[in-house]
Amino acid sequence: MSWQPQVTVIGAGLAGCEAAWQLAKRGVRVSLVEMKPAEMSPAHQTPLLCELVCSNSLRSDDANAPAGLLKRELRQAGSIVIECADRFSVPAGSALAVERFGFGRAVTTELALHPNIRLERRVVDELPDGPVIVATGPLTGGSLAKQIRDMLGGDRLYFYDAIAPIVAADSVDPEFSFRQSRWDKNTKDTSDDRQAGAEGDYINCPLNETQYYELVHAIAGGRKVLPHQFEEPRFFEGCLPIEVMVGRGDDVLRHGPMRPIGLTDPATGRRPFAVVQLRPENRYLTSYNLVGFQTRLAYPEQKRILSMIPALHKAEFLRYGSIHRNTFIDSPTLLGDELELLSSPNVRFAGLICGVEGYIESCAMGLLVALFTEARLRGASCPAPPVTTGFGGLHHHVTRDREQGQKYSPTNINFGLLPGLNVKAKKRDRKRMKAERADVDFGVWLQELDSNGGEGQRHEG
Repeated sequence: MSWQPQVTVIGAGLAGCEAAWQLAKRGVRVSLVEMKPAEMSPAHQTPLLCELVCSNSLRSDDANAPAGLLKRELRQAGSIVIECADRFSVPAGSALAVERFGFGRAVTTELALHPNIRLERRVVDELPDGPVIVATGPLTGGSLAKQIRDMLGGDRLYFYDAIAPIVAADSVDPEFSFRQSRWDKNTKDTSDDRQAGAEGDYINCPLNETQYYELVHAIAGGRKVLPHQFEEPRFFEGCLPIEVMVGRGDDVLRHGPMRPIGLTDPATGRRPFAVVQLRPENRYLTSYNLVGFQTRLAYPEQKRILSMIPALHKAEFLRYGSIHRNTFIDSPTLLGDELELLSSPNVRFAGLICGVEGYIESCAMGLLVALFTEARLRGASCPAPPVTTGFGGLHHHVTRDREQGQKYSPTNINFGLLPGLNVKAKKRDRKRMKAERADVDFGVWLQELDSNGGEGQRHEG
């Protein structure tokens, strides 16, 4: 009998790749369909799977921080995405950042060589029959988007996401910059390609008061790339373009991405008035991105305005910032507890399209939807993760978490998604206690999955 897939996964970003891997290692035959390179979106540049677009950072790796908590859960659950990210990490203080191309190649290789995965490079115009996982991400378009919109019975939702510029490391002027991670929290790895971490994983570009306000006023007056008249921008609060932040007040940037807290300029011995941080893009430390500088400024304006930063007055821009339209569905009204479309239970959604925001959040939803799908294939059910965990908080947000009368909007993992504690404690202790509670509850949930046959089952149907 010819090889036939049991599940089709559409989209090979972080959610789709994680879903395909989790299904395949449990014995499920998967068709993983990716439109690249047959068709490239405006945001993508390579044919690699799991391509990181906006940033190369997977955020904090501190287990007591929300992003660190979620990554710990992903590691415990056997995430292929996080495994490859750990393999290709670059210095980023207490954060996990990766070399984009090494990471993408690793994920692509792992999935392409798995005997239970068939990688198909083609555009999908129509959902196939049988179990389907839609992980097409925030740029879903064409005939498939129309079919999904028709299935949902209304217009799709969208917002805009902005990408930060990247500069060549050797074009940053060392006379006007210094290396340091906030509070000296550097990468602990001391291998040869991490030696920069001994001084500080970030390059900091300080500005004095005059320089800062000149930059802010230039950003405010710079020419922007505007959306079409029929499109209403709905920016995600956690990834606002710098010009949107500037529009909210002259001091917003220096209390946001340009905050100097935890840094000391060796040239003055004092904390800078404001600072632009540069984070490594690759393990060779040859390129850096401007942290928090997502922008919709026109390309010539980016060159002119960002060169006003003293350390970047001769910067070589390897990539300019840009914007792209993100699409997501109204999940709490459309999806069931197993992320299945209520009107068509054979179709499940995962990743940014279902209303989470961020790389690791997409990865978690891909892993979770695979568990739900695999359990149904063998006539069983997979229990939802406890809401006290990072997985559970995201799952609750996507399936039920919306106050009456409020619009559904994307979210990153945050402790606000987890229930409160029934004890009195200081704020700094409450985060640690929530993380400890999540760790215990997640471990219990994983044991429950194993006892229900959720790992290593064979599917011969």
